[in-house]
Amino acid sequence: MRSRQKIGAIALVLLLGTAVYGLIRTAQPPRAPRNTGGVPGAAHASAVDQTPILTALKLAQMAATAEELPFAQEALRIADHEMDLAYAAAERELEEHPAPLSADAKKIQERLKQAEDALDADNTQVARLTAEEAKATGAKKDALDDQLVLATAHQEEHQDEVDDAKEDLARAGGDPNARIEAMVQEHKASSQAIDNLHIGVSTAVEERGLLHRYTQWSALHQKQALLWEAKQQAESSAASFSAKHNALDAQVEAEKKSVSHSAETPSAAESSTGEGTPAKLRREDSAALVKAAKRRAASQKTLASWDKRIENEKQLAENYGKWIGVLAAKQRAVLHAALIGVITILGILLIGIFFDSWLERLLGKLSLDRRQVETLRTVTRVAVQVFAVLFILLVIFGPPGQLGTVLGLAGAGLTVALKDFIVGFLGWFVLMGKNGIRLGDWVEINGVTGEVVELGMFHTVLLETGNWTDSGHPTGRRVTFTNSFAIEGHYFNFSTSGQWLWDELQVVLPTGRDPYPIIDAIQKKVAEATTESAKQAEHEWKSAARSRDMSSLTAAPAINVKPVVGGVEIAVRYVTRANERYQLRAKLYQAAVDLLGQKSVASPAAPVARPSSD
Repeated sequence: MRSRQKIGAIALVLLLGTAVYGLIRTAQPPRAPRNTGGVPGAAHASAVDQTPILTALKLAQMAATAEELPFAQEALRIADHEMDLAYAAAERELEEHPAPLSADAKKIQERLKQAEDALDADNTQVARLTAEEAKATGAKKDALDDQLVLATAHQEEHQDEVDDAKEDLARAGGDPNARIEAMVQEHKASSQAIDNLHIGVSTAVEERGLLHRYTQWSALHQKQALLWEAKQQAESSAASFSAKHNALDAQVEAEKKSVSHSAETPSAAESSTGEGTPAKLRREDSAALVKAAKRRAASQKTLASWDKRIENEKQLAENYGKWIGVLAAKQRAVLHAALIGVITILGILLIGIFFDSWLERLLGKLSLDRRQVETLRTVTRVAVQVFAVLFILLVIFGPPGQLGTVLGLAGAGLTVALKDFIVGFLGWFVLMGKNGIRLGDWVEINGVTGEVVELGMFHTVLLETGNWTDSGHPTGRRVTFTNSFAIEGHYFNFSTSGQWLWDELQVVLPTGRDPYPIIDAIQKKVAEATTESAKQAEHEWKSAARSRDMSSLTAAPAINVKPVVGGVEIAVRYVTRANERYQLRAKLYQAAVDLLGQKSVASPAAPVARPSSD
């Protein structure tokens, strides 16, 4: 094992130990507290603090499991009861201490009183005229009927004025009864919303994979944060209600002491003066005592309401605390499962490192060629890495939930990974067709020319040769191609039509020589040597093309003469087989040299014969 592998293994072992420690710590999550019930729930309106019921509704809709359902229901019940008490206290406060009227409200109230007085007068008049009309006869009855119609019209007009003034007074906040009625309606609406709320929970489907674990933990953490906030709100409300309760209790006690002291003072005065208290003074004192007693009674009701609301808020905070405990237990279980996944990943990495090292030592003991050992080493390393990555991905993302999904993903992955092999296999059918290639053919694939020595289902192997216009001899190298070139690319096959090639012979005559006799002689020699080949090449080309455009094609030799520096260049092009071109070129070269040699005695400078090919 190399030093880098040792360092990686040590780091993985340390991480593995840390994960195991966390696994042990989260192995036994604390038992979740059980809901024991409490006081019923509450709703809120605009005139009352709606925080408890709105929070309870929001959290109840987030309950997702059967373990959370009792706590959600209990939170709604307690909040609803708190709402009842809050509305009752608000109504009592409005009745006992109506809000002072503004200047506009006073004007509206005065207008309302005038309209009501006018309406009362109209009602009295309508009632009187109705009674008189029932008893009257003749012309008097007709006169009373006209007066009754007019009085009824005034009655309706004043009734509209009363209704309009009441609406204006309600909007100005000067009608306590309207405000109380509005609060009652809002209370009913909020209570109905709670009654209609359906908390739907379902059995959670166990999803594996670190990614799913993180999602679950994040959702639980978010819900837990909301519950902590709701718990703090309930505790804060309980403390606020306690402060108000204590302040009111102290005020009541002070009033009791004041009443007791005032009750003793007249007796002392009477005993000191010897005179009785006047009757009027006694009546005023009695009225004051009655008013104080009613005020103390109302304060006692308010104290009792504060006590209930304090208890509600405490129970609500306790319920949220238990709910938090349930979520904490779930978070602990999710974290425990996530640590198992982390340990699994670290274990896979450790096994991969040690297995890779073991394979390296095992292959080092084999008596194989170095290249074979390196090949096996590369294959085994890649195989270990691929399997390790696959297992780690399964741990991170979890196994697919459906067989169809698994097969679809596997098929798509194999299609992408084995794309070249699939296309190569299909290309093999193309190469086996009519216009394909066979063993021994001379072909050019992707710029490489050579002879086909192996034709498999996935690969084609060539014995490389030089370019057709060059030496054309084998280089000794084997070139392997995936058969996908038959579909995605193109190839040249020089064996499908006899391997015919155009070759060229070039001769340069110096200045001063008559080129025409030599041109005729060379053309005659080339024609004699290539007559049969030209006829056969024309036939095969026309058969392969099967087109009228090839009817004028000829394979007869062609000669080209052009002046060059120092003489005249004679170029003769002719058709030959690829495997015969060197022999034919040598034969024609020898004939050209013989022709030129016959003239060398009479010429001051001998011409130069130069073979050339394309």
